[in-house]
Amino acid sequence: QADIRIGNLETPIATGGSPMPNKIATFRAAPQVIDRLAGRFDALSVANNHSGDYGHEAFLETLALLDMAGIDAVGGGHNLSEAHVPYRVERGGLSIAILAYNEFKPRAFEAGPDWPGVAWSEDSHVVRDIRAARAAGADIVIPFMHWGWEGERVPGERQRRLARLMIDAGADAVVGGHPHVTQGSETYQGKPIVYSLGNFVFDGFERPEEKEGWLLRLT
Repeated sequence: QADIRIGNLETPIATGGSPMPNKIATFRAAPQVIDRLAGRFDALSVANNHSGDYGHEAFLETLALLDMAGIDAVGGGHNLSEAHVPYRVERGGLSIAILAYNEFKPRAFEAGPDWPGVAWSEDSHVVRDIRAARAAGADIVIPFMHWGWEGERVPGERQRRLARLMIDAGADAVVGGHPHVTQGSETYQGKPIVYSLGNFVFDGFERPEEKEGWLLRLT
């Protein structure tokens, strides 16, 4: 029933590409999974540490499949500029901008001036993007972060500092994921920060805290 439904896509969806050498875990989903995503998500973040597991070819195939399914990709693109473009949507008389960033290794997945990849959460770039979205007329700006350490139930100092920096720059809320567990929430200057939503659909986790995830509804 939500006006906008957003998630994190923690895998390339492709048939091509080759697994990144020396990476402990590499993911690739079959194109058929698009049928499970279409109609259920309006936008998906590709700004994470697995989007590039099978190289540029698979990453570009993922972007193409999402586009065919009518799902906007955020936090990644065909080049650096495109990777930093927010997902923009108008709902209820409000202009909403969603930005997405990864800051968990490998940084090799970062987009460049003329090669595809994800948006990296370099502080100055994040602040610039938030301010630019606001200047372009966004009433609500929300960064969606891939950050923190896996398995840790509390956010680290880096997460706390960056969340405050983003709100100081004009973000209205900060939402995060990656640790595979929930990490709690707080408010700063009256703005919500949800550090990690935990897992939603993710195989291979057995600890109770890894099998609990949050759905966040913002009004």
